[in-house]
Amino acid sequence: MHLENLHLINFKNYTDQQLDFADGINCFLGKNGSGKTNLLDAIHYLCFTKSAFNNVDSNLIKHDTSFYALNAQFSLGDKKLTIKSTLQNGKRKTFLVNKSPIAKSSDHIGRLPVVLIEPHDTDLVREGSETRRKFLDSFISQFDKEYLENLLIYNKNLKQRNALLKRFDEQNKWDDDLIAPYNHLLLTSGRLIFKKRKEYIEELLPAFISNYDYLSEESDVISMHYYSQMEQPDFETRFYEAKRKDLILHRTTCGIHKDDIIFSIEDNPLKKFGSQGQQKSFVIALKLAQYELTKTKTAIIPLLLLDDIFDKLDDTRISKLLAYITEVNEGQFFITDAREERTKSLLSKISIPVKLFHVYEGKIL
Repeated sequence: MHLENLHLINFKNYTDQQLDFADGINCFLGKNGSGKTNLLDAIHYLCFTKSAFNNVDSNLIKHDTSFYALNAQFSLGDKKLTIKSTLQNGKRKTFLVNKSPIAKSSDHIGRLPVVLIEPHDTDLVREGSETRRKFLDSFISQFDKEYLENLLIYNKNLKQRNALLKRFDEQNKWDDDLIAPYNHLLLTSGRLIFKKRKEYIEELLPAFISNYDYLSEESDVISMHYYSQMEQPDFETRFYEAKRKDLILHRTTCGIHKDDIIFSIEDNPLKKFGSQGQQKSFVIALKLAQYELTKTKTAIIPLLLLDDIFDKLDDTRISKLLAYITEVNEGQFFITDAREERTKSLLSKISIPVKLFHVYEGKIL
């Protein structure tokens, strides 16, 4: 898969900008705050129907304007896809694929797979379980429609069950018949989500360990373990027995929405015992494993977006990462960096096509 061109109108800090891309590496150079990351986010948006950095679509509209428009052409072999998204203040956004509107975002997710590596990825190590579940759900949803559909069902019914718990508490009345359908849907969809999470983490593990060893050149023993309440043989019993606690807290306390991924180094928590360099290598290795498994599952080479990560890595890890990109040179890569001379020096050693874009205050010079 390749992104051939991109047109932004009133998107973040861009007024009207068109870009044509190389099949290999496309590098956006410019000072911090110039708009480099916004270009990556526009690409992510067209692939995923949402921003990687902002949950509110209206916040993507350029200040003092009333709408934004994104338009791009992708190629998948001999097939061409034109993707267009627009949003006007006070109205619903439109999202068109070859001029036809998509009925819902889940219909589009996975059509154009993309993997983003950015400086805040170490939040996967440092933050709570919700961050890791979000990574896992986003990753799997790009190649498993059944997973995505069940995830949407689960989240919808979890929200409705929690609202019902609050109502029960306010009315001081529990109704088994009323809550039973939500229990059934949570358990049914939860079992499938649990099974697939476990399966895909096991598939991810070999490439993840291999990538970490390659990037770090160290002999650290790393691991990644999936934890879920559903692993417990008496889970369903515990789910029903938790109703008194659920009622008091107004929320469902058992289920796959409590799952986590445990990251370890030398059998110790990576968060506490891993150095900054080890944590960075860990998350980059994880994202590259995501890239490889997504490519295998979709039979489409994902776009790889690298946002300002050279500043966060030492020279050895940078060289290793660029060597990795060279080895998988059938793909297309988008890189941002604030240090032009360093980037030019690094990319001069690359054997695949490179195109440089100089970004200045929302314009390509």
